Amino acid sequence: MAALSGLLMALQGSLNSALSKAVGLLEATFIVQVVGSITGLGLLLAGLGEGSFAKFREAPWYTYLGGLLGVAIVYLVASSISKVGVASATTAIILGQVITAAIVDYFGWFTVEPVPFSLWKGLGILLMAGGAWLLLSR
Repeated sequence: MAALSGLLMALQGSLNSALSKAVGLLEATFIVQVVGSITGLGLLLAGLGEGSFAKFREAPWYTYLGGLLGVAIVYLVASSISKVGVASATTAIILGQVITAAIVDYFGWFTVEPVPFSLWKGLGILLMAGGAWLLLSR
């Protein structure tokens, strides 16, 4: 499922970049969020939700920042793909995700169970960074 998510993210970024060339970057970001919201609403109305909106007060305030981050992500991905290409942008995105994920894991932020940092994880991140540098240096 995670690999499929990565595949879809690369396609989404490419589509969003193409849309931004047609309508503008901020306009494309808005359209993507609206289409996503309508799709989510349709899935909820179809009865596919498993949670309860009545419990929204139980979530910590900072968990709602995901919506703001979503707008920033769509905007920045579409912008970076149009500047450096899909492969280079996606590599940089993945590297940023892995570094941030390792930090979140290590400190156990956002109710994540802490996961120790190891030499192998550090080496993996350095190798990814080297690959990103090779792709981005043209």
